[in-house]
Amino acid sequence: MHIKSAEFIMSNSNVAKCPKSMLPEYAFIGRSNVGKSSLINMITGRKSLAKTSGRPGKTQLINHFLINKNWHLVDLPGYGYARVSKSAKKTFQKFITEYLALREQLVSAFVLVDIRHQPQTIDLEFMQWLGENNVPFSIIFTKADKLKPNAIKKHVEDYQNVLLETWETMPNYFITSSSMSMGKEELLHYIDELNVNMERI
Repeated sequence: MHIKSAEFIMSNSNVAKCPKSMLPEYAFIGRSNVGKSSLINMITGRKSLAKTSGRPGKTQLINHFLINKNWHLVDLPGYGYARVSKSAKKTFQKFITEYLALREQLVSAFVLVDIRHQPQTIDLEFMQWLGENNVPFSIIFTKADKLKPNAIKKHVEDYQNVLLETWETMPNYFITSSSMSMGKEELLHYIDELNVNMERI
């Protein structure tokens, strides 16, 4: 897939106010310091589509972007280390879970995980919630440029070993680096395939 156009549509904190169109949606979410905005900018080829910041927790609303006039990329607030109040975190959690559980247009979520770290409880618990609520998702391992190939392989295997303790199969996953555009073609090809399958239904 070649990204010909990418435009911001709206931000809000209420799933009922999301775009009324039935275009397929793909939601990106992860811990607050995982590099989500950089990944979104990398795959869309737009340097400032999603706002990057040195301060974790910059994204605090459901952000819709229209890609190639035929699908929505949805940037969701991160979870974990955001420097916000407990009440704000509860608010984020409420509209994130409502969006993921109720949004009919959602085709798949992408859970971003920093490949440099061992499996984190907060990520595993979130994936478990997605599974229990029948929300399709893939894992996107970020910052792969920070590790050597053997270390990347080991860290993916670590995740696989932990997940297979409770999952029948390892979820679909991608290995990416925003600075090197690693994984861009594979990720966009996957979304393209899902869009084609949606059109056939």
